[in-house]
Amino acid sequence: MDKITCCVLFGGASSEHDISCISAKSILENIDKSKYDIIMLGITKKGEWFLFDDDLELLPNDKWLTSKSLKKAYITPDTSVHGIVCEDGSKIKVDVVFPVLHGKNGEDGTVQGLLQLAQIPFVGCDATSSGSCMDKAVTNAVADAFGIKQAKWCSFTKYEYDKDSRRCIDTAVKKLGFPIFIKPANAGSSVGITKAHNEEELRHGMQVAYEQDKKAILEEFIKGAEVECAVLGNDEPIAAEVGQIVAAAEFYDFDAKYNNPESELHIPALLSEEKRNEVRAAALSAYKALGCEGMSRCDFFVTNDTQEVLLNEINTIPGQTSISMYPKLFEAVGVPYTQLIDRLIDLALERGGII
Repeated sequence: MDKITCCVLFGGASSEHDISCISAKSILENIDKSKYDIIMLGITKKGEWFLFDDDLELLPNDKWLTSKSLKKAYITPDTSVHGIVCEDGSKIKVDVVFPVLHGKNGEDGTVQGLLQLAQIPFVGCDATSSGSCMDKAVTNAVADAFGIKQAKWCSFTKYEYDKDSRRCIDTAVKKLGFPIFIKPANAGSSVGITKAHNEEELRHGMQVAYEQDKKAILEEFIKGAEVECAVLGNDEPIAAEVGQIVAAAEFYDFDAKYNNPESELHIPALLSEEKRNEVRAAALSAYKALGCEGMSRCDFFVTNDTQEVLLNEINTIPGQTSISMYPKLFEAVGVPYTQLIDRLIDLALERGGII
């Protein structure tokens, strides 16, 4: 049987570029090379595209950019090519693309839109659901419309805040009370998140959020467990085990997620089986409401006082590093990483090129 040509797209012009490279390394180490001809296509922090054909150990810390194998190339929207155009004019037909691009310019529907124009099958959510899940204000609005429980929230654009910060601050405090979490509406890996206990900290947090995005989302503080559920599938998705994060820091920010070894992951989560089943059901509801396909990791809070399950966010390209929850949660239900990658690619091919 002929091998499937799979292009693994990594890096990206995003604050999560480095994590993307580590995720790609993990996928490439676990993919079944007997089934796939692998093409590695990297995007630099400046947005330049290069074919890379060298040691995977070069991927972390952007050492891959020093490789003599680099060759300028890009995926073209031209459907007659169905793949990659190289700087020398040569073309490479691609059967499927595996985008491993966390954050902006990759997880937000931009690259998915390019692949849809090219009619190349790709792993994960389409452009619409990717963009909707990336923008936390849109995610929350959809969740509200579908009756999915979540924390109280409000959102302000930078324009609105600069025009009348007093009104924005008063609205947020009246609706949410302190402490308040401030997040960029479009960012991942907990980048740019702060916790405010008073107005001074709230104003600082707004500025931090606006450094990452033109829109900020503010949420009430929820005292409870932070849990995650991995979901896989197109029309009939399945939910894996539920995991729990015990952050070493005050909350699970970027540093606690990737740099603090004292942050603990528990699989299964420290919840009753009944409550974990409730989380799984909520994850499937959120996944379907946002139109997700392929894969997503749905994050929730379980409140300490009432044990209420509240949606936090949906990650359409969840981390795939050696410490990431998504593959670990499927391993916990008997799906090894290599088999999970196979299934993700199968789902992309079953869906085909989106017209």
